Amino acid sequence: MRSEWFSRSALQARKRAVVKTLCYRLVMVFITVIVAWVVVGDLGDAVNIGLVANVVKTGTYYVYERAWDHISWGVTTPT
Repeated sequence: MRSEWFSRSALQARKRAVVKTLCYRLVMVFITVIVAWVVVGDLGDAVNIGLVANVVKTGTYYVYERAWDHISWGVTTPT
């Protein structure tokens, strides 16, 4: 493994987690809205469902991602 993968600071890791979270959730908002629209048949309701569900999921994903930053299982350190 390349050593620069492990050289980022804690601040960089936090910023990266935020950007990853927001990008992922943006994609998930669109998917949720499309599925909700198909199910409920109303675009306004679908947007509301998509936004509320994904605001909650964004927060929980960020906490989950940060928790995994403190788990060393499965991570190899450079030698």
